[in-house]
Amino acid sequence: MNGIRWSSLWYLAFLAYLFVQPLFAPGVLVWAVAVGSAGLFTAFWLWTQVHPAPRWSTLAVTLLGVAVTPVNAGGTVFLVYAAAFAGTMLPRPVAVRWCAGLSALVAASAFISSAPGTYVLFSVLPPLVSVWIVGLACVEEQQRERENAAEQARVEHLSVLAERERIARDLHDLLGHTLTGIVVRAQLAQRLPAPEGPAEMAVVEELARTALAEVRAAVAGWRRVSLDDEVAVAGDALAAAGVGLTVTREPGLELTPPAEHALALALREAVTNVVRH
Repeated sequence: MNGIRWSSLWYLAFLAYLFVQPLFAPGVLVWAVAVGSAGLFTAFWLWTQVHPAPRWSTLAVTLLGVAVTPVNAGGTVFLVYAAAFAGTMLPRPVAVRWCAGLSALVAASAFISSAPGTYVLFSVLPPLVSVWIVGLACVEEQQRERENAAEQARVEHLSVLAERERIARDLHDLLGHTLTGIVVRAQLAQRLPAPEGPAEMAVVEELARTALAEVRAAVAGWRRVSLDDEVAVAGDALAAAGVGLTVTREPGLELTPPAEHALALALREAVTNVVRH
């Protein structure tokens, strides 16, 4: 976490449970244990809001509850906090077993507490129920977070795959047409005598430079293809292959940039296939 979530400070309100016995059965030791354990847990809890909670957090809070409960029956509240740590940090099966163990400790506290009998009942029954409610709620919340994280990872993975496919498609669209033109021009240059042959090789060089520039443009970002440019390039490529091209335009026709881009790529693919086959 990046900082303390102040909205969750109300979780610490349950520490008031520690001060019920000192109020109704006061004693120096009872008060000292209540204040000391509450302060220790508050400091630890605030620390876990800033840093990742250590793996031993569940055990540490459990031991704190076991140590406090014989003197102050309100120490069972720490076992409820331990259930929250277990549900948050441990795998579901382990967390459920841990909650079962915590409920057994809460029940056992009735026999080892030094508090008056009525208060012992008050310190056992609510925590006994709360251990399961809090523990299982945290287990379910953690499970949802894991599922959401897995779904997010899956979406990101699919996005990466889609981006790779887009790049592969763009490179094919960019280079397929130009490289086909280079092959056709090179074959033509081999059949032509001087000075036509060297002139054709100059065209091959120019096409290669164009391909390099297009690759750089593709790497730099999404390349918006102009339909007019593609028509001009298509005419040159088809003419070199001995194929005529007639272009008919409807006056006043306006295309949106995405539509123009899609048509330009479709024209490029069609011309590449015509020249190749």
